[in-house]
Amino acid sequence: MKLQKNTRLALTSVLEFAAAPERQIAAFEIAQKYGVSAHHLAKVLSTLARAGIVESVRGAGGGYRFAANPRRLTLHDVIRRFEPVKPARAGSQPGERTPEGRAISTVLSEIDEIALATFRSITIATMLRIVERQNGAAAKPGF
Repeated sequence: MKLQKNTRLALTSVLEFAAAPERQIAAFEIAQKYGVSAHHLAKVLSTLARAGIVESVRGAGGGYRFAANPRRLTLHDVIRRFEPVKPARAGSQPGERTPEGRAISTVLSEIDEIALATFRSITIATMLRIVERQNGAAAKPGF
């Protein structure tokens, strides 16, 4: 499944904030790290703030910080703020009214359902453990 740029940016930002929940991180730091415009990132962060996932801290040394529970917040909770996460409706593609087209639509719909169930089951805490494992594996020299 391909996610939109805003959605991927939201997910990476949430992981950045959740990795250091006590720290306030300026939007420009994240924008620089991922090579995106600070203005574009600000729109994404505003959406996350309205959802209560991050909170905006104003003033000198301000920025954003993680405001959710990483053991309860799922990938789906973030993704659904930026794009529809539901299977496509049948009958919207050419050929879907044929038996072959319906068969293909059935399989694709099942794949969408599996992806949705996966997004709903993976928490931010789980993602942080994956990031830690990958960082640990990258730090070990290869043999």
